[in-house]
Amino acid sequence: MNFVVFALIILSVLFNTAAQIALKAGMLQIGHFNFSWENLIPIILKIIASPWIILGMMIYVGSVSVWLLVLSRTPISIAYPMASLGYITSAIAAYYLWGEDLTLMRIAGIIVILVGVYMVAKT
Repeated sequence: MNFVVFALIILSVLFNTAAQIALKAGMLQIGHFNFSWENLIPIILKIIASPWIILGMMIYVGSVSVWLLVLSRTPISIAYPMASLGYITSAIAAYYLWGEDLTLMRIAGIIVILVGVYMVAKT
């Protein structure tokens, strides 16, 4: 895998993480809701009116655009496992932004993902 493809994968992962963070920020503003028919329209209206949700969806468009560039340049059997780096960036971002737990088990999982990505990248 060359540097350009790797850089595009990292860019896609970072866009994806930023989209997740924006979507989470939007849902934190909206709050917990129950799925019910009476709730459906009011919740949909809140979601589509949320600036954070709109921003998150726009960032997702950028992420998908970069991902398409990746797929045009490398086999999916290499590219897709590398997308798992998003689990790591999202966990770290959530830890710093919202104080979400980063337990020893999660850190061990992150290490396993990193080892797996390294192995895929080296093939």
